Amino acid sequence: MAGLLPPLVLMTDDERLPDPIAAARALPRGSMVVVRSRNAARRAEIAHRLPKNLIVLIANDPELAAACGADGLHLPETRAGEAAHWRARFPRWLITAATHTPRGANPHVDALFLSPIFPTASHPGAASLNAARANRIARASQTPLYALGGITPANARLLHGFVGIAAIGALSA
Repeated sequence: MAGLLPPLVLMTDDERLPDPIAAARALPRGSMVVVRSRNAARRAEIAHRLPKNLIVLIANDPELAAACGADGLHLPETRAGEAAHWRARFPRWLITAATHTPRGANPHVDALFLSPIFPTASHPGAASLNAARANRIARASQTPLYALGGITPANARLLHGFVGIAAIGALSA
């Protein structure tokens, strides 16, 4: 699956990305968007308005992912154990999960989002990994990893061993 994973992922964010559709339209064809919103109606609105040339995952809402014909599902770390269930029900879905600590591989997810790599406005004051530690984790991981958290064009160059990067602010300008 790693060969099919796009190198660039936009994470939507209710507070930090007021216009996710415009940000998504600026992405290269084949990039991925993870639709996150605490509001179910907002999630659905975003999902239905995204350009068709992008890979779309719905965060934490498998019912919406199925209903809108999304390409897959993104699970929070606390629900990553459900990946096997969703893989059995939707074998063609791309399934990802969040992780904040290096753990063993999850054979039921296609990729994990490791965060926060750098200090981030999404979680001010949260401890971050730093590039050197994140790179060691990425090289040792049996599951493809995306780098997330505080990613900028400048510090993305410091990251190695990741299948790609995910960002909010760096992709919304």
